[in-house]
Amino acid sequence: MIFSKNQIWSLILPLMIEQLLNSLMGTADTIMVTSAGASAISAVSLVDSINVLVVNVFSAMATGGAIVTSQYLGKKQVERANFAGRQLLISVTLISVLGTLLALLLRNQILTCTFGKIEEDVMDNARRYFLITALSYPLIALYNAIAALFRADKNSKLPMKISTISNLLNIFGNAVMIFGFGMGVTGAALSTLLSRAFCAVTILIFLMTTKQAVGIKNPLSTRPSLPVIARIMKIGIPTGIENGMFQFGKLAIQSTVSLMGTAAIAANAMTSTLESLSCQAPIGIGLGMMTIVGQCVGAGEDEQARFYIKKLTFYGFVALLASALVICLIVVPVTSVSGMERDVALLTRRLTWFVHAIKPFAWCLSFIPAYGFRAAGDVKFPMIVSMTTMWTCRVAIVMVLARVFGLGPVSVWIGMASDWCVRSICFFIRFRSGKWLAHKITR
Repeated sequence: MIFSKNQIWSLILPLMIEQLLNSLMGTADTIMVTSAGASAISAVSLVDSINVLVVNVFSAMATGGAIVTSQYLGKKQVERANFAGRQLLISVTLISVLGTLLALLLRNQILTCTFGKIEEDVMDNARRYFLITALSYPLIALYNAIAALFRADKNSKLPMKISTISNLLNIFGNAVMIFGFGMGVTGAALSTLLSRAFCAVTILIFLMTTKQAVGIKNPLSTRPSLPVIARIMKIGIPTGIENGMFQFGKLAIQSTVSLMGTAAIAANAMTSTLESLSCQAPIGIGLGMMTIVGQCVGAGEDEQARFYIKKLTFYGFVALLASALVICLIVVPVTSVSGMERDVALLTRRLTWFVHAIKPFAWCLSFIPAYGFRAAGDVKFPMIVSMTTMWTCRVAIVMVLARVFGLGPVSVWIGMASDWCVRSICFFIRFRSGKWLAHKITR
């Protein structure tokens, strides 16, 4: 199965744009809420680290559904692809509603256990932000699942358009609620909730009305099929565990940063936001890789799968290099315009320049080939490697450098860089071995 350059770019370019826009939603919250002070930006950063954990677990389920659907489409089994899509929607909806209920009931315990004893004004803002944003979990889970189905059918333009409008609504809502009504973190949370509601409702309508290979006219008429859900979970659960442990590691690091004071928390938060922004275009390429490699593997064309992993990983490197250069150039005006305190702004700039001097050369191999492995059904190896390097490299190094040697927030990024480097070596060896092609998830 050969994809032309036009087909590849028509798939990955909208994904790159969509990922950038999704990251800008968090960036808009972080930057626009700086007007409410360091405690507000710290609260948004701390809670978003929990939100990202939850959303990534739901995204992993969407990934499982997209891969199964892609492989069925590669086999030209359209009816099975549609049925798998319906089972994905059922499972994602039920699990996300349950996750929301648990988050609402246990939010105080979650915040206290995760971040320990932090300043009272930061905790107050965190409670309010968490309460409102947790309500959006089913909405973002539903959107991710349906968007994954559209991408599996090589339609990435529609999710991009919906995401673009949603982000504009979010920024407009932030401006009105934060600056107009002075609602601070509450305004940022409400704006995020409303924009995600727009995403979920709009893309569901298109799924039910758009004519394409994967189209579900009446999602409510579908009954659960445990064998198909199990096949989706076979991909989704290891990926979810990987994403979950990755975020748990970040939370462990965040708890260490939270002991460094409000200035360090705020600077690390802004640096994390900019660092996340720089890798969104390569992540979009990785998401496109899942569709391409999944269809190649479904069609039994393993050599084409190899070729596209190499090609798209190179595209990811170029995209990340360009993104890193842009971030290094804009960090000064961003920290100046956002109204950050002088010491926070200076620390943010130094941390941003440090991490982006390393990132283009260490990040790509540590992340992008794994999208291809998962698309082929090899999900356990990336999970084991990612969990191992997270805890042995990133978390352990940060704990030692920060708590023993007192290096401050720069220790976070030294640990992260070591994680990237070790993971890159492991994934390079796995790709060369060809063992990632030995897994079968569809018949």
